[in-house]
Amino acid sequence: MLEIMKILVLGGTVFLSKAVTAEAVRRGHEVFCAARGASGGVPEGARLVQVDRDKPGAFDALAGERFDAVIDVSKYSVNWVRDALEAFGGTTPHWTFVSSISVYADHATGSDELLPPLEDDPAEEFTAERYGSVKVASENAVREAVASREFIVRAGLITGPDDPSDRFGYWPARLSQGGRVVVPDSPDLGFQHIDARDLAQWIVFAAEERVTGTYDSTGPVMPFQMAIGEIAGATAPPGTQLVPVKESVLKELNINPWSGPRSLPLWLPREWAKMVGRDVSNALANGLRVRPLAETALDSLEYERGLGVDRARKAGLTAEEEQEILKAVS
Repeated sequence: MLEIMKILVLGGTVFLSKAVTAEAVRRGHEVFCAARGASGGVPEGARLVQVDRDKPGAFDALAGERFDAVIDVSKYSVNWVRDALEAFGGTTPHWTFVSSISVYADHATGSDELLPPLEDDPAEEFTAERYGSVKVASENAVREAVASREFIVRAGLITGPDDPSDRFGYWPARLSQGGRVVVPDSPDLGFQHIDARDLAQWIVFAAEERVTGTYDSTGPVMPFQMAIGEIAGATAPPGTQLVPVKESVLKELNINPWSGPRSLPLWLPREWAKMVGRDVSNALANGLRVRPLAETALDSLEYERGLGVDRARKAGLTAEEEQEILKAVS
């Protein structure tokens, strides 16, 4: 019989932390969410404790509480991580920290070398390298404080409904509209992702089973073109035509990779190719389970339709930008 746990989620109102909270509640656990609440409420059945981690005494409202597990989804602050460890690390049997595969120094070869750790510095420009280095420092802080009790999740691309980045959702939304769809012609490019709901299930499972260690936490690698084909098979109407465009042409037209405006989301230039080529066999051997890509695509499309597929997006091509590319290759 499953032991009911008292779990503290540092977050709980947005995407992954919200999915973790919902999963923990679904499995019958008592869940506290420490968050400002500015991004919305927490899933039904969880308790929101308003906490601002930028302020001194952030966790005073939880003073004296003891938890069976803490799950920290801190995005970009070593100070936040250390403050939470100081408040709860000494008494918590299992500690999850959600890190990132951005901790790796070389995404061209896929080596395991890490970036140098960096402390918080609000004056410094946010970059992928700085983000990764802050995550390295945060991982180190966790290991120092709760050695042998830590579960460090180096997440890759997280997908599914509620994704605030607009990256993955671009593809089911665009493909559902049919017509001629620009796709990157990068035959050697891989694709990896993890549905937030699958990652959440594994995080809660790990807390229950006291799984520890550090894991690359994403799905198995598949060819990028195969991934686009599976998404199209689930979401595109008959007659949709995929138009592969060479990387050199995309660069000439100033099309951005991965994310952001005027981008082909999830496309990566060769020097970043191994960012979607991590070995996840250890995670799969320790309980991670992933759903079919088509299921994530269909659920993401439903979410996209709720927002409006023609809305201004954080990532992807506008109809005009896509036509510009199609004219260039016609």
